[in-house]
Formats: sequence, C-alpha cells, structure tokens
Amino acid sequence: MFKPIVFMFIFTKLFFSANSKTHPADIKALNALKNGVDPRSITPGSCLSSWDFTIDPCDNIFTDHFTCGLRCDRVISGLVRVTEITIDPVGYSGSLTSVPWDHLRYLNTLDISDNSFSGLVPNEFSNLTRLRRLGLSGNSFAGEIPSVLGSLHQLEELYLDNNRLHGAIPSSFNNLTKLKRLEIQRNCISGEFPDLGSLKNLYFIDVSDNNISGGVPSTLPLSLVELSMRNNKLNGNIPHDIDKVRFLQVLDLSHNMFAGTVPSVLFRHPSLEQLTLSYNEFSSLQVPAVDITLNSNLIALDLSYNKLRGLLPIFMASMPKLTALSLERNEFTGMIPAQYAVKAAVAGNDNTSSFERLLLGGNYLVGPIPGPLLGLKPGSADVSLADNCLYRCPDAFFFCRGRDQKSAVDCKSFGPTIP
Repeated sequence: MFKPIVFMFIFTKLFFSANSKTHPADIKALNALKNGVDPRSITPGSCLSSWDFTIDPCDNIFTDHFTCGLRCDRVISGLVRVTEITIDPVGYSGSLTSVPWDHLRYLNTLDISDNSFSGLVPNEFSNLTRLRRLGLSGNSFAGEIPSVLGSLHQLEELYLDNNRLHGAIPSSFNNLTKLKRLEIQRNCISGEFPDLGSLKNLYFIDVSDNNISGGVPSTLPLSLVELSMRNNKLNGNIPHDIDKVRFLQVLDLSHNMFAGTVPSVLFRHPSLEQLTLSYNEFSSLQVPAVDITLNSNLIALDLSYNKLRGLLPIFMASMPKLTALSLERNEFTGMIPAQYAVKAAVAGNDNTSSFERLLLGGNYLVGPIPGPLLGLKPGSADVSLADNCLYRCPDAFFFCRGRDQKSAVDCKSFGPTIP
C-alpha cells in the first residue's frame, strides 16, 4: 500500500510542475511567505486563506483558490512571473525573514501595509531589483532601516511609516534616483536627515513624529512639493535659499525646537501654499517687501505657540490668497490692525481672499475691537481674540469666548507700553 501512494504523490508533483504556468521559484517564495504568517492571524475570507499551493497560483488568480493578493505577467522565457504582491490589511502577523526574496526577480510591487508583521526589515529586499513600490506601513517592524535598500534603483515609492524602526535614515537613500515618495513618519528614527538633494524626482517627504535632530537640510530635492518634518528635535535655521525649491507647496516644521527669526523667504516663496511653524521657539519675523507679498501664494499660515513679539505684522493682511492665519499663543502686543479686521469681515473677490480663520488669542493685544469685526456673525468666519488685553471683549461676541481677557496686572507686567 505504501509504494502506490508514493508513486501517486510523485506523479502528481511531476504533472503539476510540467503544466505549471508560474515559475517554480516564485511558487516557493509565495509558499514561504504564507508559512511565515501566524496561522491564527489568517482569517476566513482573507487573501492568504485562499492561497492553495496544490494548484498553480498565476493560473488560478481570482478563483476560489487565489482570490486576491497577486498579479502575474508573462515574461520572455514563456513562464509567468509574480509581479505584484499586495495583501489585504486584516492583521496578519509573523515574520518576513524566512522568505527567499531573491526568487521573486520580477516583483515590482510589494505592499503588506496595515498588518501586524514584526521583526527586522529583511536585507534580502535588496534582491528585488525591479521593485518600484515597497509598502510596509502600519506594522511592527523594528531595528534599523537596512542601508541596502539604497540599491533598489527602480524604487519610486517607499512606505516605512507607523512601525518601530530606529537608527538613522541611511545615506544610501541618495542613490534612489527614481524615488518619488518617501514616508517614514511615526517611528523612532534619530540622527540628522541625510542629504537627498540629488534626487530629481522626489516630490513628497514625510518624516514626522520621530527623533530626528539637526536642521533642515541645506540641499533639498528641487522637485519637492511637500515636506513634513513635524514633531522631531530639529533646530537651527531654515535655509534662506529654500525658494530654490520652487515647486514646494506644503512645509510643516511644527513641534520642533527652531528659534530665532522666521526668514522672509517663506512669505515670498513662489509656490508655497501651506506653512506650519507652530510649537517652536521663534521670537521674530523678517518682514518682506509689501510688493513681494502681493505675489504670495500662501493660503494657510500657522505661527501659533511660539515666542513672537512686537506688533502684528500688517503685511500678512496684504497676502491675496491667505485665508487662514493663526498667530495665537505668542507675545504680540499693540492694537489689531484695521487691515486684519477688514480682511476677516469683508467678502473676498477675484483678486483677494478674505480670512476664513483668524486666530489671535493668547497674546497681549490692546485697544478696542476693530469696528469691522463687530458685525461678524457666528459661522461667518473662525475668529478668536480671547485671552488678550483688549478693552471690553464680552462673551456676547463669539470671537471673545473661550477664555477671559488677561488681568490688568498680567498685561502691565508684560510691558510698560500696555495701558
């Protein structure tokens, strides 16, 4: 009885191999990937629950046996190779270290995001030389980012965010000349941000919520459109030639340790639309020429929770597209400029936008409420003047609510110019 069973097994295996469309190396790698997943995390109806290696994977995609997770394409050899692995985010757990990644030579997309994989990011990923997209977001990978990822010269998108990675961002990333998008936010990354200035295609960087130190790199990719370095340990100066990054639209450096002066180049940048510098230690603003601010594209500007002093900068009211301005929780004094009140109270036109948000609370502003603001109705604009030194700002006005005005003692102790 034993020999016929063995013969039948061998015959079945040979028949399967002879008629298989999928390259045997790819099948081996896929099988190892599934075997590396904790069976308890493979739920009924999930992609991996349908992977049945008694039949050919690429010949049975979208059937009951391989319902999802794969894409295959025919190559010159005549065999079909796996070109994409994108598994569903259902909480798979396990490790990737036992997978022979060098077998998947035609893989251009690997995305296992939003699961519970753990362990190290495999160095063997460096063998995926055709990879264009690597998505490891939202897992529990730990350890350092392998420097060998810098050898993936075809890589266009790299998602390492929301893991437990530590150490520095490898300088080898400067070799990823086709990289367009880099996301490493919400890890434990430390050290200084590397020089990626030679990357001509990189348009999006998010390294927020880490422990990155140093300053904003003096050389940034000129193709950059969005840069978020929020909630790190950055300090130093913002590069005065950041206007050379002429396509930059979004810059978020909030929740860091920047101090000194906010350079005027940020207010006259040719394409910048959203600038967030809140929760830093800035103490002054470099005022640009008024005629230059008339060409500003800024729509939203947040300088709240700094240590900015002096009078409210009038030039901000002349920015034609600015609709959201937050200067709250600083140390501004003086009266509220009439230009601010008019921009908040008067409807915009084709050339100039009105303030939809004007947050000035938590400063040391004095004097009466400007007349144009008195006619504002709740819901017309988000305006806050609470916690200042204004003369009569009762709760009858919605923009005075939230906190009372400061006491006369607090106002006078701040500066002798406050009556």
